[in-house]
Amino acid sequence: MADGMSEPRLDKSAFSVANLHDPPDDLTYWLTQTPEARVLAGEFIRQMAYGYDPATIRLQRVFEVVELK
Repeated sequence: MADGMSEPRLDKSAFSVANLHDPPDDLTYWLTQTPEARVLAGEFIRQMAYGYDPATIRLQRVFEVVELK
């Protein structure tokens, strides 16, 4: 990540079995996280969905030539 944070890593030893009829506990998990952690997770998801290229993080400049009368 651009702000000095380490890249997320996959824990291949984690394993769980869940019943598909049980209600999800995502809300409970995210309510225990700090607002900063929630924003960082949202930014990570955005970067995964739309890609991240440090060369394109600046605003694009558009020049237009206008002729005076």
